[in-house]
Amino acid sequence: MKHPEGDLADSATSFDDSTPLARELAEITRRRQAIAASHLPLPEETRVFTVANQKGGVGKTTTTVNLAAALARSGARVLVIDLDPQGNASTALGVEHRSDTVSVYDVIINDEPMAGVVQASPEFEGLFCLPATIHLAGAEIELVSLVAREQRLRTALELFLAQSEEMFHYVFIDCPPSLGLLTINAFVAAREVLIPIQCEYYALEGLSQLLSNIQLIERHLNPRLSVSTILLTMYDSRTNLANQVVDDVREHFPKEVLTTVIPRSVRISEAPSYGQSVISYDGNSPGSLSYLEAASEIAHRGAPR
Repeated sequence: MKHPEGDLADSATSFDDSTPLARELAEITRRRQAIAASHLPLPEETRVFTVANQKGGVGKTTTTVNLAAALARSGARVLVIDLDPQGNASTALGVEHRSDTVSVYDVIINDEPMAGVVQASPEFEGLFCLPATIHLAGAEIELVSLVAREQRLRTALELFLAQSEEMFHYVFIDCPPSLGLLTINAFVAAREVLIPIQCEYYALEGLSQLLSNIQLIERHLNPRLSVSTILLTMYDSRTNLANQVVDDVREHFPKEVLTTVIPRSVRISEAPSYGQSVISYDGNSPGSLSYLEAASEIAHRGAPR
């Protein structure tokens, strides 16, 4: 789908660059050209991220879907595991997830092999999704009585990756906004944690608790786990508050925070209703460019040693 923003950016050089609009459009053009010219390195081993934050509404699913799409667009093979009963990541990636669809629920509860459940997303070649259905809402209760209840996703994922004919470069696990057994399964299955933080009031509220929980998982269930990436979302440069949040987070987590920030954007909000990521919905928009730049940073940083 083509949007006026793209046409304006293409013609930015025809404006007098002394105006704010022309400067903004020229900057968008510059960013597009830089992204087009860049080549993203592919990891030698699969990088498995859990995208988590106990606060709701911080952009977890949006971040999961758009980073996955951005990396797939750049040539990586990417799997998104939708572990949220709402199934929003499945919707945004355009895969089937009706109540009768075989899903991540069957993988975790019924030991269904992932290979027969993973679906190709129509978004980009190399982008795949393990969908969630409403049945996942009851999985928390059912997991309680199962053997190795915290390890079930990791066991299924490791088998799937080992048997896959082609290597997957990235796996992103989209978590529900709570620390239950589903989220614990995600932490146990991953090696890296990506935390989206919104640039709004109370942004850091609950973060210390989340980090403490991650440390507990690392100590008792998954010693390979580390918080490798923090991404600032819903940024509005016009507000002093947003800039203060950026400064605070960078001060507390200088190594983990990406340079790229994700702006508050109508295009980003619209894309899921069309069953698309913003990368394919409007690839020239500032929100899309920001996620492409964030994906590039993640790729160039590499996995923590």
